[in-house]
Amino acid sequence: MDRIDRMILHELEQDGRLTNADLAAKVGLTPTPCLRRVRNLERIGVIRGYRADLDGSFLDSGFQPFATVALKQGDWHLMTEFEAKVAALPQVLEAHRLFGDPDYLLRIAVADITAYERFYAETLCRLPGVAQVTTHLTMKVVKGNRGLLAGHE
Repeated sequence: MDRIDRMILHELEQDGRLTNADLAAKVGLTPTPCLRRVRNLERIGVIRGYRADLDGSFLDSGFQPFATVALKQGDWHLMTEFEAKVAALPQVLEAHRLFGDPDYLLRIAVADITAYERFYAETLCRLPGVAQVTTHLTMKVVKGNRGLLAGHE
């Protein structure tokens, strides 16, 4: 990847709805070579897809706590079973296996604190191998996800 590919990626991270003509103008190319570069970045997997950045408060998903999960000492089967169950839960937006303690960090989206309490008690704490769940509430988003190349212009 060269400097122009990185410029293309940066622009698409900021606005995935840019037309090819607008994108080409922003990165200093004509439309045909720009489109060729974008298609190549898609083909090799650098660009994995395009999607809208949604406001969860309009979709009964505005309450988004983080939860850390510690598993009971167990075997590989228990961990893979836990991961499969978590991956299938629509309320879990992200799930990361961590080094050390705790074992997992989850980002969850539900309507409100009452919905989270229900999800916590009826689902999260009942997942295979769970020893402890700790909830972390965001006080303020200091820096949100602006993309991998934001600030690298």
